[in-house]
Amino acid sequence: MIQSKNLSKFLLMIGFGGLDSAFKQEDLKNSIERLKKQQIINQLKITEQKVKAHETAHKVAGGDLTGPVRYKYTKGPDGKLYITGGEVPIRIKEGKTPEETIQIARKIRKAALAPSDPSAQDRAVASKASILEMKARIELSKYQDESSYKKGSYLSIFV
Repeated sequence: MIQSKNLSKFLLMIGFGGLDSAFKQEDLKNSIERLKKQQIINQLKITEQKVKAHETAHKVAGGDLTGPVRYKYTKGPDGKLYITGGEVPIRIKEGKTPEETIQIARKIRKAALAPSDPSAQDRAVASKASILEMKARIELSKYQDESSYKKGSYLSIFV
């Protein structure tokens, strides 16, 4: 049954193309809506694949320095949840020795920059790892200088 406010619209469509034309227009509208929904779903599926690959790259490269992957979800027009964001915590820590700290810092930087499209946050973590490595190298250099001095294996140059 046609509602009264849509009756004039319906009668107008019948007048210009008959009842068959009115149903074809409605079918066209439904088809367009279905296509729009499918396009959104396809985009959500692509985003989900990219996010999973991105976070997996962090996880694989970071190994024991990473925590569990956490995803953010968006409900699609089909009612399903799609992954549209994520994060992998990377633990920034110092080692017991400067050498160990350098190795850890390199692993952190590698994990942060592992995805093919590192985010601004990924780059920030990589920068922190570079600073950690630089500090460890300075500490190592101080230790090596002191060690050389104590052993008498240093060279004095007089001008």
